[in-house]
Amino acid sequence: MSYGAAMNASTQAETLALAKFDQARLERLAALTGRSPRSMLKFVLRDGFDAIEENVRETLKGEAECDAGRVFPHSQMMAEVRAIIGNRTGKRGKKAG
Repeated sequence: MSYGAAMNASTQAETLALAKFDQARLERLAALTGRSPRSMLKFVLRDGFDAIEENVRETLKGEAECDAGRVFPHSQMMAEVRAIIGNRTGKRGKKAG
């Protein structure tokens, strides 16, 4: 058996080891992320279906918010944070003498 054939047989064995329900979950995740089921399998094996599904949901939610214009540039947020911290630190920095 050639190396390629052995790898193909190994990949098929990994996929066949999943229950049909889990195969469908894997294929759904792959479709949502634009990846192949094989490439998603390594993440699922590492982190589990629940964690990967949550990650994909949150990523898609964030992308939708960006597309809808409901986000602010990092530089603007950092400027606001620095202003808040500066205002609060300035008030605390003054001690009664």
